[in-house]
Amino acid sequence: MRIVIAEDSVLLREGLATLLNAAGHQVVACVGDAEQFLDAARVHEPDLSIVDVRMPPTHSNEGIKAAHTLRSENRDARILVLSQIVSGREAADLICSGNGGIGYLLKDRVGNVEEFLAALETVAEGREVIDPHVVHQLLRRRSRIEQLTPRETEVLALMAEGKTNTAIAAELVISDAAVAKHINRVFAKLGLSDNDLVHKRVQAVLTYLRQ
Repeated sequence: MRIVIAEDSVLLREGLATLLNAAGHQVVACVGDAEQFLDAARVHEPDLSIVDVRMPPTHSNEGIKAAHTLRSENRDARILVLSQIVSGREAADLICSGNGGIGYLLKDRVGNVEEFLAALETVAEGREVIDPHVVHQLLRRRSRIEQLTPRETEVLALMAEGKTNTAIAAELVISDAAVAKHINRVFAKLGLSDNDLVHKRVQAVLTYLRQ
């Protein structure tokens, strides 16, 4: 099959190309950023694209955003995400998009070349291959939000609007101390670490918005 590889690590990119060519596939493009990936996918219309989540310039989520763009342009595009991370809501949205033909594997959990090549074939045929660890992570993140009580969810929603503790207290007609207790319970249920005290509020809001 004809394959486009989008991976910013030169060693991994070239290693994948060598492996796939040796297996009888044709690597039509090897690129190192999301913009080049979209250009290559549009020009070559490959049977399968392999893309990393984190790519230049910010190395955050450019790769999976590009995958979303490609699927929005062509719902039949076959894409395998090969990454070191689970990209939260973006991963869930991509997995649920289009007409099948999506894979999501974690780099450090790919331990067998034959199974990896078989996964590529499965995705190219229009079916899904999702690492069980990815599914577990997505379900765990969703379940954490669902563990919040209605009051805790109200408090978190007001936090997402940028309201201070005092403003939240006034809105819900409760004390500032009660708001602080609800917020601490939200942090605990969302699994936010004590090492992230400065960023807990932001992380909680982002988790809420992603759900």
